[in-house]
Amino acid sequence: MEDNRETFDHSDTIQEERILTFMESMGGSNTPFLQEKEREALAEDIPIIREQTQSLIRFLLELRHPKNILEVGAATGFSSLFLRTYADKDAKITTIERDPERAERARLHYREAEEAGVFQGTPGITLLEGDAADILKTLEGEYDFLFMDAAKGQYGNFLPEVLRLLSPGGLLLSDNIFKDGEILESRFAVKRRDRTIHRRMRDYLYQLTHDERLQTLLLQEGDGAALSVRKSNS
Repeated sequence: MEDNRETFDHSDTIQEERILTFMESMGGSNTPFLQEKEREALAEDIPIIREQTQSLIRFLLELRHPKNILEVGAATGFSSLFLRTYADKDAKITTIERDPERAERARLHYREAEEAGVFQGTPGITLLEGDAADILKTLEGEYDFLFMDAAKGQYGNFLPEVLRLLSPGGLLLSDNIFKDGEILESRFAVKRRDRTIHRRMRDYLYQLTHDERLQTLLLQEGDGAALSVRKSNS
C-alpha cells in the first residue's frame, strides 16, 4: 500500500511538471531588451517574476488596461520594465525599492531602456527609494493595478495603505505567496528562522480572503499568486 501511494505521488509530480512545461511552451516570448535583462538577473541570482506570473500580468494588463500602476518592490527594475513594456503607453508606473544598491541598479536599467527606445513617446517609471511602509503613507490618489512583490513578511503590514490606495474595481496582485512551497507546510515543518515569515504570509492570505472589501483568488502561477479585486461598492 505504501509503495503504491509513493508511486502515485511521484506520477502526480511528473504530470504537473509536464503540464507546466507545456503551458510555458505555449507562452509568448519577451522583447529582446527584457530577455537580456532577464538573463542578467538570473545569472546574478537576482529573483525576478517567473514566466507563469509574467503571462498572468500580460493578460491582466490587456484585460483591464490600468492607467495608474503601483509596484511595491522594484528590486533591480525588471518587473517595472516589464509593466512599462506591456501596459498601455499612457499608463503611469510608480515603483518602490528599499535597498539603495538595487534602486541604483534599477535606475541604470531604466536609462538603458530609454536609450533602447522602450520609453519612447511614453511616460517613464517613477522610482521612490525608501521603506514602503513609510512611502505608501505619503501617496495620494488611486491606483487601478497594484503589484506586491516586496519582502514577503511585510505584505500584511503594507495592506492597510494598499487598500487605501486601491481604486474600486482595482486589482491587487500579490506574488510569491507560497514561498517555494513552505507556506503550504505546517509551521513546525519549516526552519525556525522562517516561521515568522510563514505565520505572517498565512495571516496575510487570511486577510485577503476574508476582507469584505475584496474578492480574492489564490493561483498556482509561478510561486503562487493572490489576485484580489476591490469590490466596486466598498
